Amino acid sequence: MKKHGLRVGGFISREERKEGVRTGFVVIDLETSEETYLARVGNGTPRIGKYVVLVDELERVGVTAVKRALQNSQVVVIDEIGPMELLSQRFKEVVTEALNSGKPVIATIHVRAGESPFGRSILTRRDIVLLEVSLSNRALIYREIVRHVLEYVKHLPEGRSS
Repeated sequence: MKKHGLRVGGFISREERKEGVRTGFVVIDLETSEETYLARVGNGTPRIGKYVVLVDELERVGVTAVKRALQNSQVVVIDEIGPMELLSQRFKEVVTEALNSGKPVIATIHVRAGESPFGRSILTRRDIVLLEVSLSNRALIYREIVRHVLEYVKHLPEGRSS
């Protein structure tokens, strides 16, 4: 996917609702549009609250999307780093790889994930810009994110952003 002249890859997540009730969470690969459940209401393990977390599916779609973005994209999107995602060691490894890649990474981190040792290791990095998303700013915060990414890419040495 190209945005602002940059190739963007990785994954986003969204709620799945049926008749107004949240029934799960889906991850979507930005490059291929493949989607799968991250978690859904049901029986099984591992669980977070009423949701069964499908770690294998997160790794198959989400982790693969981030790895592909690291190879093929200029900007990596990871939405989100949350308690469910942190059940996957492969996910934590690819997040670390992305953050160490030198490429701009746009990531969301859930408050509860930020309280974990892994989350704290991200939030205390000196090379991140932390923006808090709230109900009052979430419709417009993308402008600030785009500004930060474009500024970052502008200062990369030639060849580093590809």
